[in-house]
Amino acid sequence: MIVSKRLLAGLACLTALLLSACASGPKSASGPVDPMNVSVSGSVNRDFLQAVDYLQGERYPEAIELLQSVVEREQRLSAPYVNLGIAHFKNGDEKHAEESFLEALRAAPFDPVASNELAVLYRHQGRFDEARKTYSDALALHPDHLPLVKNLGILCDLYLQDVHCALAQFERYLKYQPDDRKVAIWVADLKRRTN
Repeated sequence: MIVSKRLLAGLACLTALLLSACASGPKSASGPVDPMNVSVSGSVNRDFLQAVDYLQGERYPEAIELLQSVVEREQRLSAPYVNLGIAHFKNGDEKHAEESFLEALRAAPFDPVASNELAVLYRHQGRFDEARKTYSDALALHPDHLPLVKNLGILCDLYLQDVHCALAQFERYLKYQPDDRKVAIWVADLKRRTN
């Protein structure tokens, strides 16, 4: 996993509007809850923000402890679970990272941030088919979520050797990020390989 960019991109979504930044729903409801209308206690918000600070400072054990407390008190939102998964992964605990990302997806099916984190974890573990399915399912609902697009391209290129899939994803990505020189170089290389 790429530490700084991925972590900061995930945290940007997760902290933009405190706990309600990402789409979510309760575990037991038949439909999703509007996260903008979820009332969260001040202590949960405070602890969540402190945990985010711990993550940014790479203090993963402290983040894990605080986020576990947050998810015990607030289970309707995906953001605390995603951050808990990131903290577990950074702390070397892939089993609990996966469990946390799956909990995030139970709270908010196909949350693009949770889906991306889970798929990157699967890719890291060599579970390429599961990674591809996770990316594809999430992209069906969030076709313009750029981390999903780019990471599916990386999976297709480096791990599946599916040049056409990779090229399609990177060209799609460049429509929204035309100044990304690294991806532009990847596209040029893929086009050279297909000729």
